[in-house]
Amino acid sequence: MLKKDLRQLNFDFAKGKEVGLFVSYSQRQVDNINLIIDECNRNGLTIEQSAYVLATAYHEGYNPSVMNSRVTSIREFGGQKYLQSKKYYPYYGRGFVQLTWYDNYKKESDRLGVDFVHNPDYVLEEEHAADILVHGMTHGRFTGKRLDQYINDKKKDYIGARRIINGTDKKELIAGYAMKFEKCIDYEIKEVCN
Repeated sequence: MLKKDLRQLNFDFAKGKEVGLFVSYSQRQVDNINLIIDECNRNGLTIEQSAYVLATAYHEGYNPSVMNSRVTSIREFGGQKYLQSKKYYPYYGRGFVQLTWYDNYKKESDRLGVDFVHNPDYVLEEEHAADILVHGMTHGRFTGKRLDQYINDKKKDYIGARRIINGTDKKELIAGYAMKFEKCIDYEIKEVCN
């Protein structure tokens, strides 16, 4: 029987407070962070890549009018009239990454076998939102840009990585979040028998 080491990423919730990302956590936030870290582990992401994924969810999944809402799967802000005015309605932003446009909902429907086209709010379910976030960033599903193009063993370009999601909007702010998240993620080695 062959033994193999498997790196398992973990989030240190105490450090999340120390670095100023959180004052406290709701149970939903704890569950969502763990869910996203699990997806990062499944996709073989590094600490730095996972930090940027969490920074994206921290920024995109936030409602400033709701306490402890960072890293929550939310829908795009605005009343019904505003949302209906969007070119991409009813496929407005949802989830940890604010998935938009019919084509993106259709791609994710086909990939996951869930009918997001006829039920767009299913994207809000945390399991789907975490999968869409990590898979989309890893495989360039949103803009054609992939996580490993900006963050790999040779470079760590948290500012440029914003192009994976949304051009250069808020790139410095999100890069700052990623640097803080990086301090909160470590890994342990688990032995797995083949």
